[in-house]
Amino acid sequence: MAGNANNLVDISSKTQMIKLYNKKGRVRRILCLVFSIIFLLGGAGMIYYYSLLDTVNYVADDKSKTKVTVPADAKDTDGNKILGDSQLLQDSKVLNIMLFGEDNKGEDEHGRTDTMILLSIDNTHKKLKLTSFQRDTYVYIPGHGYNKINASYTLGGAPLSIQTIEANFGVKIDRYAIVDFDSFIDIIDTLGGIEMEVTQDEIDYINYQMYKNEQSDGNPATITAAPGVVKLTGQEALWYARDRGLTKGEDDNEIGIDGDDWDRTSRQRKLIEKMISDLRGSDLGKIISIVNSVGPKITTNLKKDEITALVSHALTYIGYEVVQNYVPKEGLWYYDNDTDAGSVIAIADMEAQRRALAEFIYEEKVGTSSSENVTQEQVQQ
Repeated sequence: MAGNANNLVDISSKTQMIKLYNKKGRVRRILCLVFSIIFLLGGAGMIYYYSLLDTVNYVADDKSKTKVTVPADAKDTDGNKILGDSQLLQDSKVLNIMLFGEDNKGEDEHGRTDTMILLSIDNTHKKLKLTSFQRDTYVYIPGHGYNKINASYTLGGAPLSIQTIEANFGVKIDRYAIVDFDSFIDIIDTLGGIEMEVTQDEIDYINYQMYKNEQSDGNPATITAAPGVVKLTGQEALWYARDRGLTKGEDDNEIGIDGDDWDRTSRQRKLIEKMISDLRGSDLGKIISIVNSVGPKITTNLKKDEITALVSHALTYIGYEVVQNYVPKEGLWYYDNDTDAGSVIAIADMEAQRRALAEFIYEEKVGTSSSENVTQEQVQQ
């Protein structure tokens, strides 16, 4: 039979069948073995990875239990409308995650927070955007009236703080993450410390607080280096992040250090930016290892699949440009000493502040047509 000449197999030939079986079967068996190893390794890796995700402290995102109802016609004392969910700006290409630094709770249900930073992952412009909210900003807190913005956290934790930011500033917050002081220290120490550019005043403040709070083993100066790039421990980094100056005579101190809350929030953003910068050049394995180390120290309402998506894109995100912002914007606020909350930072033009924040986060996507309220406009997709 002329089967071989026509590239056909002579099925009547037992010898040819054995050769064909041996040749094809060997290739098939090798391929099966290779793919089995790949799937086994991949499966084991995924099982290991998901076991790491179990270490994160998850919070159920049950808004029906935490959302405070605001009347549809509610307005603040300046006549600005208090905003509801349907009026908030959002964009599928931007993920807004609220970061809270929490003081130790003690016996309180919620601790206090002097750190309120909005991290906006902008995939359109390839930027990581950090916006600090000054803790003394005077705002409407749903269900509680006017107070300093950080009071919203004490009154209702992260959910009420987020609703307060949304209702006043008109930007949709997608998720949040909380790190308390002890966890912050552990995270920095787990990462091996952090190198920061520090001034002599900042060194003096850190040394003073470390000694005063008996965190220096009796050493009056844990940092002896000259001003410049200094590697900080977790505890030193925490005092750096909390530094808002020191009034001479305060707590019987003999030194005076210039500073205010604007300086403190700037340092907090610098810390986050440096942590992101330090991750550049890392591989995915190191990112997963860090998730394993810091996961138990973070409380969040991000879901497992959302964290997986963030981790899988982490190498892209850490390459984004980091830009900084703060609320209220310069020129749009003033100090008001005549309120029930004491001295506060009052916003002089809420509509202008809403637009300024929207333009920082969404840039040219914010509509430019005339409107009474920027947050009633649609972000241009």
